[in-house]
Amino acid sequence: MYKIVEKRELNPTVTLMKVEAPFVARKAEPGQFIILRVDEEGERIPLTVADFDREAGTVTIIFQIVGGTTERLNHLACGEYIHDFVGPLGEPSKVEGLKKVAVVGGGVGCAIAYPVAKKLHALGAEVHSIVGFRNKGLVILEEEFRAVSDVYKLMSDDGTAGEKGLVTDALKALIEAGNQYDEVIAIGPVVMMKFVSLLTKQYGIRTTVSMNPIMIDGTGMCGCCRLTVAGKTKFACVDGPDFDGHEVDYDEILKRASTYREFEQREREAACNLFKKEVR
Repeated sequence: MYKIVEKRELNPTVTLMKVEAPFVARKAEPGQFIILRVDEEGERIPLTVADFDREAGTVTIIFQIVGGTTERLNHLACGEYIHDFVGPLGEPSKVEGLKKVAVVGGGVGCAIAYPVAKKLHALGAEVHSIVGFRNKGLVILEEEFRAVSDVYKLMSDDGTAGEKGLVTDALKALIEAGNQYDEVIAIGPVVMMKFVSLLTKQYGIRTTVSMNPIMIDGTGMCGCCRLTVAGKTKFACVDGPDFDGHEVDYDEILKRASTYREFEQREREAACNLFKKEVR
């Protein structure tokens, strides 16, 4: 059992939890993930390690409430316990040796991008963070990103936060202003990572993307995170989640992206109805 020592709402659909998990905290690195079960009968879901404190023995997770399991997880309060919390899993992001990097995050993907930016900053790299959200109400981790970034660009679709536009608009402007990046690291919705990669390919800038968004089982057994990279079949959870952004077949992934959307919505509604009955 793993105790929740902090819980905080980042926006109406995204929650941060800090969990006591000393053995995971001891080994965790940016880019890796954990698998948890809310209770003994719950399903296993993978969530990226958003931060960790080796001395305190805690691991921070940030999740979006999209299905039944995340709905149940969000109903746990500070001081309560998560039944299983296993990790760290996956390959850590390879950031050593980089001198100047643009870290691009979109939506809840910023929870994955932040620890990468933090690690790069700690290693002495120049970090330019570009983050994008639909509107001001969905912005997360602004203070945290500013603390580890030499340049911070906040973009929003409607202009209510930062500058109006897409993350690709900000990235293109920074490149054309003369910034020469060793690498661009993009983490967020698959369509965002696709267009970041198309942009950086024009400039010949090495690009890494995280396929964490397509993971379901987290062990390679379900096959749902299967993708094609440079013509070869890979699995995001066991071969990644980081891949060369210029070699990923995004269109193949996007065709499968909506497969579980209806199921997730149905399960979330069922979980909500269950909690409503319990309150009565």
